[in-house]
Amino acid sequence: MKKIKAAIAGGTGYTAGELIRILIRHPYVEIVSVLSSSTPGAKITSFHRDLLGETDMCFVDKVEFAKTLSGTDVVFLCLGHGLSREFLDEYNLDKKCKVIDLGNDFRIEGEYGDFHFVYGLCDLFREKIRNASYIANPGCFATAILLALSPLAILEELTDEIHIHAITGSTGAGRKLSETSNFSYRDNNISVYKPFTHQHIPEIRKSLAELSGSYMPQINFVPLRGDFTRGIFASIYTRASERFDLSEMIEHFNSVYKNSPYVIISNESISLKEVANTNKALIHVEKHNGYWHLTSVIDNLIKGASGQAIQNMNIMFGYEENCALSLKGSAF
Repeated sequence: MKKIKAAIAGGTGYTAGELIRILIRHPYVEIVSVLSSSTPGAKITSFHRDLLGETDMCFVDKVEFAKTLSGTDVVFLCLGHGLSREFLDEYNLDKKCKVIDLGNDFRIEGEYGDFHFVYGLCDLFREKIRNASYIANPGCFATAILLALSPLAILEELTDEIHIHAITGSTGAGRKLSETSNFSYRDNNISVYKPFTHQHIPEIRKSLAELSGSYMPQINFVPLRGDFTRGIFASIYTRASERFDLSEMIEHFNSVYKNSPYVIISNESISLKEVANTNKALIHVEKHNGYWHLTSVIDNLIKGASGQAIQNMNIMFGYEENCALSLKGSAF
């Protein structure tokens, strides 16, 4: 099978590093260029040291990147939030070139000029993605939370307030160092940030409303910073109706994700170790005292970002959904 040509805009961050790591092993993809306007000419391995011995590619500047776009089949946008719109203004992309945006520019408002972005939560909107040319990749918290709550939304079981506590690793804050991402602050420490105001709440609300066909109740989301590098652990509860018992609900969850190679409904309690460095999403369902309690775990950089982007690409180009994504985690 002929290889498709892929380009990456914004190459120095964590999500770009994971994209490169997976794509260089994809049997049907050739990476033609990786843009870094701040470090053109530098070896990719000077930023992504885990790729030593894997690639000799260098970052390119805007001029060289523009040249490579001719004939490119897919562009991944790993730019800062708000910069994807500027990219589409600056570069004249071929109409046949597909775009997967890993930023938040098009997750709520998908219309931009001639571009119509489909929300890329691949395990729930697979058919829309299959026929799309432009994808807005979901946020990492949104992915973990939506995968847990969506089966309830489909049954119109979300009628009362939803309560979410979710903790993320330091890579969720990006590569740029800040006071709350440095080692001295993160080590042996947990802290709350953006309680009830996190930027992923609107996309969570929008997707749940679409799946349920009704207005969503209050979503109370308290994110936490964890003292680990990668992963998201979400603990979610909401009032349960009397319509379904636990066994019926677990059967429903399995039915919703029966065609999803990486969403697994666990009968036992779950932990971050089981998904770190993989494209898996594990979900555990319980019922306690009239409440559904859901736990959901993903790797924020893979299933929550780059892995899901590649899964979307596989769907868009007709490859096996799990192509290049069967990554082994480490439980110890």
